[in-house]
Amino acid sequence: MDSYLTLGLAVLLVLAVALISLALVYRRRADRRSGSLHQLLELADRLEADLKTCRAGLQQAHAVMSLNPDLPASGEQEARQAIDAGLRSLLQQRIWIRDQAPRATQQQLDQAVAAMNDTRAKLRPLLDALDRAQHDLDSAMREHLRREHDA
Repeated sequence: MDSYLTLGLAVLLVLAVALISLALVYRRRADRRSGSLHQLLELADRLEADLKTCRAGLQQAHAVMSLNPDLPASGEQEARQAIDAGLRSLLQQRIWIRDQAPRATQQQLDQAVAAMNDTRAKLRPLLDALDRAQHDLDSAMREHLRREHDA
């Protein structure tokens, strides 16, 4: 009788360990999925902010450079169209997140995160260049105003 009890306890212990291991695997998978979704939404917010910053910087630069800031230059129109296209693309990505992400595989989520990271990485040098150009333009305008004031 004692050997049956020991065998039963051993089988029960093995089953308990297997169930706990299975629960941990599912928990890790759920945590990874949740993390990917959170990261994807966070990246979408950051990309939107980057695009809006770029749009505002371009508008400011073109307003300062043009003789009549109320009439946008042709380059400004092209830049505005490119940024608007980026925002439309981002909206499509957000719709995909809303509609497809809950059923997407982990690989699809990882690919979406990687694509959004790549987009932000490509946009970063443009934002940096715009920032430097804005700084240079501000310096030139200050110098121009100083010379006008001195004359």
